[in-house]
Amino acid sequence: MLQRSIAFALVLFLPCLSLTKAQSQSSKAPPLTPEQSIATMQIQPGYRVIPVLTEPQIHEPTAIAWDGDGRMYVVEMRTYMQDIDGTGEMKRGSRVSRHEDTDGDGEYDKHTVFADNLLVPRMVLPLLDRVIIGETNTLDLKSYQDTNDDGVADKIEMWHELGPRAGNMEHQPSGLIWNIDNWIYTTYSQHRLRLSNGKVIQEPLPYGAGQWGLTQDNVGRMFFSTAGGENPAHNFQQPIVYGKLDLPGEQADGFREVYPIDNVPDVQGGLKRVRDDGSLNWFTGCCGQSIYRGNRLPPDVDGDLFICEPVGRLIRRAKVANDEGRIVVSNAYDKQEFIAATDPNFRPVNSATGPDGCLYIVDMYRGIIQEGAWVREGSYLREVVQEYELDKNIGRGRIFRVDQGSTKRGSQPRMLDETPVQLVAHLSNPNGWWRDEAQKLIILHGDKSVLPELQHLARSGSDPLGRLHALWTLEGLDAADSELLLQGFGDSDARVRAAAVRIAETRLDSDSQLARGVAALVRDESPDVVIQTLLSAIRGKHAQADRIVAEILSSHPSNKWIASIEQQVRAGMAAIEAEQRKHAEMAERNKALAESVVQGKAIFSTLCVTCHGADGNVKKPPAYSREISAVEIVLISGRELLDANSGLVRGRLVTFCGSWKKFVAPPGRAIFVPNLNRGCSTAKSFERRHHLEDATLADKAREPEKPFRTGISQY
Repeated sequence: MLQRSIAFALVLFLPCLSLTKAQSQSSKAPPLTPEQSIATMQIQPGYRVIPVLTEPQIHEPTAIAWDGDGRMYVVEMRTYMQDIDGTGEMKRGSRVSRHEDTDGDGEYDKHTVFADNLLVPRMVLPLLDRVIIGETNTLDLKSYQDTNDDGVADKIEMWHELGPRAGNMEHQPSGLIWNIDNWIYTTYSQHRLRLSNGKVIQEPLPYGAGQWGLTQDNVGRMFFSTAGGENPAHNFQQPIVYGKLDLPGEQADGFREVYPIDNVPDVQGGLKRVRDDGSLNWFTGCCGQSIYRGNRLPPDVDGDLFICEPVGRLIRRAKVANDEGRIVVSNAYDKQEFIAATDPNFRPVNSATGPDGCLYIVDMYRGIIQEGAWVREGSYLREVVQEYELDKNIGRGRIFRVDQGSTKRGSQPRMLDETPVQLVAHLSNPNGWWRDEAQKLIILHGDKSVLPELQHLARSGSDPLGRLHALWTLEGLDAADSELLLQGFGDSDARVRAAAVRIAETRLDSDSQLARGVAALVRDESPDVVIQTLLSAIRGKHAQADRIVAEILSSHPSNKWIASIEQQVRAGMAAIEAEQRKHAEMAERNKALAESVVQGKAIFSTLCVTCHGADGNVKKPPAYSREISAVEIVLISGRELLDANSGLVRGRLVTFCGSWKKFVAPPGRAIFVPNLNRGCSTAKSFERRHHLEDATLADKAREPEKPFRTGISQY
């Protein structure tokens, strides 16, 4: 099959020379024009793929978002892997561009560089009068404003400052989505953000998840994916604010097996992830997932989950089913994918529902997709990349629209000039993008003169999704009063009832009316409402929480999912409380050590967990087949050090994940440096930042120039 696709590519090679700069190209996997690339795709019957924005206007696109007027913002990682070693990757040469469709033909024809000279931007969130952008190696979020309407940001301010973020760039936060609950979420982070009275507030989360890409369904249920863990969909049972909740069978049997039609075996997992014909056999680069919430594809697509797999050159369409309160994802097709291509350079990395109601795909369109940590000297992947010259295909990118031949696209939004009262009508729009955007903009306006219209919609709107968004918009304006929520408990739609319970959650320990109203829902006919009642009673510290939970369990004895969720929530809360007690005890003995442990836990949960798992189980390094030990110790600077095997010791301990080598150090010091040839990207990043050599002899070991404070994840 590879021979067929490459032969086809060679025939079409000459027309594809419209590059912005002269550069070498692979002779074995040459780049194709957008139309030629589409011709290599197997697309499920009834659908078509249309290019709407391509090179030379964009290079290396990785994420998209639209503002209230339908202008598309494209995150362009222009310095990403411009050669096989990622030379110059961390130079400020990337950008976020803005694109408009001025004539309504569905193709973007007006282009501006909205924000330039960025350090590998990762996420973008348009607000009312500004755009929030997050970059690599920092948790800071900055505000970019175009004050003279020329399409270029000329006012840049810090929007929320959180400081630097280390680690491999593939394992840093992404997403930045405004959820229906009016909180802003990213992957990895154990916190969420919210705008309140013009200020950004931050709230801790019990768990951080995901890797590249984040999406929500109509009720705000988020779906995460983790390429490093080869897990295309997880943590979607309930909102992440309730902790890590997984249920048996939430992925249908065989869900992680993929069915590509190309056979270039450039897989970071090595031969174990390659079939005999050279094709990928398992999700390994899963990312950029989105729930389709538009209204221009067939009704049976609504609510489906689309998952990008750039290593396999495919896009999975997954059905999302509700089995008595358990959410289950399954492949929509029998041993096939929604879209798959033989073009080796087709690299779908993100997807989204657009303002016009269609599905959009972000194709990074390049030869090598993995970051430099996975293609080091001696790795399996490097040999494959060199064999097919994949590293030569750079500097391109495409945005595709997926629709049907007869699709009539939705109208262009003009929300930024509309009043809050006008925006209320969009809360009932059949396209989820419009509902989300209208809710966000109404809240950002902060104009409470719109409350009567919102209250009327919440009480009497004919569309349940309109009532749902009206409730959450009122919550965002701090105007969801008890009377309205009590009425919401009795709404005819289970989604609205569950939302009313969740909104009431923070008042259950102080509002007796709401507390009684929630308690009355223990026998609701909907498992979703019952589960939300259980979660809110526990998290909201309802005075009768234990009784409510007991009654729910006794009233629904055949629903094992309810019982499992209750057990997981209780166990998670108990673990958090136990950890807090241990930390308090440790702080009494050694405050600096306790602070280091907290920092270390955060680092482990955001950097190490992708490869090693939340419990530190043994996993294989990304570029090698040899197993490595679980992460047990990380660096602690201080007089007392925590050693997982021998307890507290004195001196300085320098370790990172991988295969350890112990070196003799000056008296009183024990320095452990990792063997950095083992494929741990975190260790490599540590080496770069702290000038540690990949030592093989004791006299080559050097201390970091600055203390690196962290700790241990379990103690």
